[in-house]
Amino acid sequence: MSEQDFLVEIGTEELPPKALGALSKAFENNMKTGLEQACLSFSAIHSYATPRRLAVMVSELLGEQPEKKIERMGPAVNAAFDADGNPTLAALGFARSCGVEVSKLARASKGGVEKLSFSTSQAGASAQHLLPEIVSAALGKLPIPKPMRWGSSREEFVRPVHWVLMLYGSECIDTTILGVTTGATTRGHRFLYNQKIEVPLPAEYESLLEETGSVIADFEKRKECIRNLVTEEGNKVGATAVVDDALLDEVTGLVEFPVALTGKFDEHFLEVPAEALIIAMKSHQRYFYLLDGDSNLIPYFITVSNIRSTDPAQVITGNERVIRPRLADARFFYELDKKSSLESHLEQLKHIVFQKQLGTVFDKSQRVASLAGYIAQQLGADPAQCKRAALLSKCDLVTSMVGEFADLQGRMGYYYALNDGEDPAVAVAIDEQYMPRFAGDSIPASLTGSVLAVADKLDSMLGMFAVGHPPTGSRDPFALRRSAIGILRILVENKLDLNILTTIEQAASGFDAVNIEQQACMDVFEFLLDRFRSWYTDQGIPIDVFQSVMALKPQRPLDFHERILAVHHFSKLQQAQSLSAANKRVSNLLSKFDGELADSVIDESLLVEPAEKNLYEALTGKMGDVAPLFDEGQYRDGLQQLASLRDSVDTFFDSVLVMSEDQGLRNNRIALLQQLRSLFLRVADISFLHKS
Repeated sequence: MSEQDFLVEIGTEELPPKALGALSKAFENNMKTGLEQACLSFSAIHSYATPRRLAVMVSELLGEQPEKKIERMGPAVNAAFDADGNPTLAALGFARSCGVEVSKLARASKGGVEKLSFSTSQAGASAQHLLPEIVSAALGKLPIPKPMRWGSSREEFVRPVHWVLMLYGSECIDTTILGVTTGATTRGHRFLYNQKIEVPLPAEYESLLEETGSVIADFEKRKECIRNLVTEEGNKVGATAVVDDALLDEVTGLVEFPVALTGKFDEHFLEVPAEALIIAMKSHQRYFYLLDGDSNLIPYFITVSNIRSTDPAQVITGNERVIRPRLADARFFYELDKKSSLESHLEQLKHIVFQKQLGTVFDKSQRVASLAGYIAQQLGADPAQCKRAALLSKCDLVTSMVGEFADLQGRMGYYYALNDGEDPAVAVAIDEQYMPRFAGDSIPASLTGSVLAVADKLDSMLGMFAVGHPPTGSRDPFALRRSAIGILRILVENKLDLNILTTIEQAASGFDAVNIEQQACMDVFEFLLDRFRSWYTDQGIPIDVFQSVMALKPQRPLDFHERILAVHHFSKLQQAQSLSAANKRVSNLLSKFDGELADSVIDESLLVEPAEKNLYEALTGKMGDVAPLFDEGQYRDGLQQLASLRDSVDTFFDSVLVMSEDQGLRNNRIALLQQLRSLFLRVADISFLHKS
């Protein structure tokens, strides 16, 4: 069977730049899936994407499906023929469905029963015949939130389609995709080479576009080109160009032939907080900003143009003219906001609904302030600072700057708090309250900021659970999972030993609008602890380690974490499997025991077997050693010591009949095993480590 390269390109109006990378990757993945399902093998697959095109090239694609062997099973032989050996209606019907005479049928055994069978081969369909449907299906599964129609066509796509290229080897596959007849031509750059380009072979596609059409078709290649161009421009002015990955992706989705140019803005704009200037440059104009050697913003920007201008200075001047009013707006907002204190905005928060059942943002600020004071007392922070930070934490939401640039919430609160003469610790906490904002983001560095961040997130989480809005399945509109991970990260990474259950219960007491039941508190508590599951999975810690600690539901996340680390270390010891198996066995025995276990006391006089005496002595000796370690949270050292019990435990189970007919002996042995298990349960239920 022959193999040829295959190329498909969908030419469109300008595609959404922020979604271009995702659309391209989805197109590639969908094509790969479709080809694999059709049993069309290939050596490689690669996607291309520019503002005006989505393309996929498949290398060495098989020309037709492999021959398929079809085997069919018919009726049992004893039902296929009568006593005289003549075929029954069942046999005749099966033969007819196979298109052959009964005599042409074979016999095969299935499930110990001999049956009539029929085998044949079916030739595979050609790739050229299958590809139009595979391409259409791949396009139909693209993640397009709002597909559009154009002209009188009933076809829908992310943007109107102008041309479709589809080549298998040197041959064009004649079909219709998204209402457009396929061809063998692509088109060059809209401004630099707005002409058709004949593509003789798929392998020549990329080079033809770049050399003739002034289009760098490969998204990643164009992205790295932009990164290098921007970096070089920064070097020219002796500064570091900050290449934000999200902005880089967006700019890559905006240009087909990148040209980087450096512009300048008035230095007096630097009196405005750098974050405001940066977001104005990035969000409005897609400019890259520059920092000096001390990481301070300098009055330069880098823009990436989609054309090679004969007069670059004019392009630069045009961009400088455009950015000036944007920066002027930021300066105006900043100066306007400074005329009023943060505290003066509290009254406005009374008119902003946080959630209809939970009250206003003002109500939330009051609850968070009270909770922050409680947490501060538990962690040794300054309650007055924490309460003040919480009270002012949402005031910047009604400022002009945050109204224009929502991403600056918290950060502008920091600047305005300093302007008002607030305690610097309060200002920092206002900035840190939203941390971590996303996966991998930094957590609050200050104690006051940590307290505020935990209080704010916990209030939102408990409130949403109480009014019936917990996360469900993949839906999490209030980002409660992210908030939960944030709380855990803050407490664990900053080593803050907070009882989270009692804190949740304290938070519940602050809600006046809704009555929060204890069950809601427990739901939030368990929801929080369960976030550890994915956290530890990402760290390569086995799920059974998490389950062993989760079984006890420790109320302090930092303590939970320390137990996990200890159990993970223990699970790697040679003795771990034997002791975990013993704990599993003990757990099963105790679950079946009908006697009273709560106050079980071991009677030394009833220890008759050497093995049980030995276990008792070993266990008694270890209790005095490990109990102080567990009390101090030194779980790793404690478990390390308990590992030495393995031989005694193994010998006990090999030599001693636990469920003796003598009730006294039985109860005493059960009490001994309960003591063993209780000692391990000071840390975790290690029976979960047992691999049967």
